[in-house]
Amino acid sequence: MGHISKNDKCKDNNLSLNFDKTKGMVVDFRRAQSGHSPLFTNRSSVEIVKSTKFLGIHVAENFTWSLNTSSISKKAPQHLYCLWRLRKAHLPPLILTVLYRGTIESILNSCIIAWFGNCTISDRKTLQQIVRTAEKIIGVSHPFITDMYTKRCIHKANSIVDDPTHPSLTHFTVSCCLERGLWMMQSTWDCTTTSGQTRDLCKDPVCELQLCFEYQHPR
Repeated sequence: MGHISKNDKCKDNNLSLNFDKTKGMVVDFRRAQSGHSPLFTNRSSVEIVKSTKFLGIHVAENFTWSLNTSSISKKAPQHLYCLWRLRKAHLPPLILTVLYRGTIESILNSCIIAWFGNCTISDRKTLQQIVRTAEKIIGVSHPFITDMYTKRCIHKANSIVDDPTHPSLTHFTVSCCLERGLWMMQSTWDCTTTSGQTRDLCKDPVCELQLCFEYQHPR
């Protein structure tokens, strides 16, 4: 944001901002909040908003996700009617499941790693109700939305650890353990540290199949 406010980045690259589409959002978690001065770029004022949509996600200035959950809960049920009509046409559950995963589940899983972890219990129940409604229509059980979130987190952690060039690799440590760590994965790989050194697994046969990926928050 500093590059934009000083107008250096745009000037160096011969770019000009479209102020009709440019929005600003102030994130301030201080208890005693004071008024913020307006943001000007090249003598033009940038509109300050309390929430914005970025890559399909509604981000609020206080980083609560009720607005994003509300948007998803309105968009996903629109496909339930098509699912119900196809059920009335006596399509097999397999075809209905494919439709559910391609329309409803894909909406629920959209960038779920970024927002679901901080959702309220009420928001999670709202999203889970959509899954339950689809289950009643199809007649087949589907994964809980919490399980979808956990699966995506494990897949993301796995891809980060496997990529030595990933910028977030330094925030992960791989260790042999059974009781601690945020992500448990079934694997037969050796325990590899972030420095690339490989060490032997434990003698425990259960630990040979489990790796714990513990995320370290940057200080």
